[in-house]
Amino acid sequence: MLFMRKTTALPSAAEALPGRASPIPTATWHFVNGHQLQPPYPAGLERAVFGLGCFWGAERKFWKLGDAIYATAVGYAGGHTPNPSYEEVCSGRTGHTEVVLAVFDPKRISYDQLLKTFWEGHNPTQGMRQGNDVGTQYRSAIYTFGDAQRKAADGSRTAYQKALAAKGLGTITTGVAPSGEFYFAEDYHQQYLAKNPAGYCGLGGTGVSCPIGAGVTA
Repeated sequence: MLFMRKTTALPSAAEALPGRASPIPTATWHFVNGHQLQPPYPAGLERAVFGLGCFWGAERKFWKLGDAIYATAVGYAGGHTPNPSYEEVCSGRTGHTEVVLAVFDPKRISYDQLLKTFWEGHNPTQGMRQGNDVGTQYRSAIYTFGDAQRKAADGSRTAYQKALAAKGLGTITTGVAPSGEFYFAEDYHQQYLAKNPAGYCGLGGTGVSCPIGAGVTA
């Protein structure tokens, strides 16, 4: 990834790069499980979008949850620039977060379990950075689909803040916002650590367990 980017102020819509009308080309199939990477997805599946730092390592945390996850993909969300490239996002001039899309079967894994994976998979108290990766694209964020996800995300943030405070850790900076447009990242970013097992992953959690999540259901 691109290290030590210093841009820590989000651009306004007027300041953002113009982007492009057409999507950036990306993969068709999931490298790990062979499922279709882009919609339409099979009936009954739901989507979740999380930003927790460098999306290479973040995506791996979710595909490792097993067969209840139909597909994962990395991309960009929460910004202004339409169809941004990776280089544009890393410039800090699009407003986007590096995110993971998880397409899941709610009959087999709960949204709470995804939230638990999210909170425990990174340090949500660091603002516009994650470890040594500095920049607005590394901020912690949850982008929700509907009221149920929003309420669950807000409740989990409150619960995890109490758990962090009990261990003497700081204030959560994670933003919770309705999901807008998700832009798929370039082909080579998709399932990067499956293609490159020795590749960079700068994520590290706090070591504090998140007291939510019923786990995988029957």
